[in-house]
Amino acid sequence: MTVQQTAQAIRTEANKVLVGQEEPFALLLVALLSGGHVLLEGVPGTAKTLMAKTLAQLVQAEFKRVQFTPDLMPSDVVGTQVYEMGTGQFHLRKGPIFTQVLLGDEINRAPAKTQSALLEAMEERQVTIEGQRLPLPEPFFVLATQNPVEYEGTYPLPEAQLDRFLFKIQVEYAPQPVEVEVLRRYHRGFDARQLNQSGLRAVVTPEALAACREEIRGVQVDDGILNYIANIAQESRKSLDLVLGGSPRASIALLLTSKAYAAMQGRAYVVPDDVKSLVRPVYRHRIILKPEAEVEGLNADTAIGRILARVEVPR
Repeated sequence: MTVQQTAQAIRTEANKVLVGQEEPFALLLVALLSGGHVLLEGVPGTAKTLMAKTLAQLVQAEFKRVQFTPDLMPSDVVGTQVYEMGTGQFHLRKGPIFTQVLLGDEINRAPAKTQSALLEAMEERQVTIEGQRLPLPEPFFVLATQNPVEYEGTYPLPEAQLDRFLFKIQVEYAPQPVEVEVLRRYHRGFDARQLNQSGLRAVVTPEALAACREEIRGVQVDDGILNYIANIAQESRKSLDLVLGGSPRASIALLLTSKAYAAMQGRAYVVPDDVKSLVRPVYRHRIILKPEAEVEGLNADTAIGRILARVEVPR
């Protein structure tokens, strides 16, 4: 199947269990096809875990969930060497990070040491245990969640780690008609803990995902688009609303995800609208607003909108 056919099959099947989360789920798919990781921000109960479990099942990927807490140690995530009394030898006990889709729930509740252990895994696709480097399975996809309204007992993610996430996706409350449909499905017997009973079926293999990524590499990007992406980064660094603009990694993320997005639309080339569609999820966690901009009521998305308005769109 082509990337477009694969994406359409996944999204169609996901609609059996997901209601009103089409845009966040599509961005999850873009990130998976681009080989990046995602930070999901939303209040509890907005289907973040359900989206992660659904995506893992649809692509036949192993799924594990870790609840991050202030007392969580790096070894609880990556694993450790355990001494066996019977044999007198050490053996490796792998942690939950050895999976294909990892949901890190409330990542900002974990201390810095544990966050940094996850960072190596995200960036290097490997972990180091007692000096031994161990590769992680492919695909390896991290979805980390954080609650935007709870700050007590949390450890805010440092900018360096936030920059490692391809996207920051904001998961909002569903509108009233959508919430009614959710209630209707649960009334009919839907259970988010029993996805196998919902009729959800796997539609893609990890091997097919690898073929999709190969197709995405061949998507064409002309110099006008490359300049457009670079100009957005440059303008963000000059913005009077920001203390910190987009890094070069932000430009790379915007390029790679635009190629995946174009392929999902059935095109072998990137157009400016592909780039514009993805600027906010790529940039919103990488920029820092000035205090006076926040006093004016600006947020990251508003500041990004101002930046886009000042950058000329290529023809």
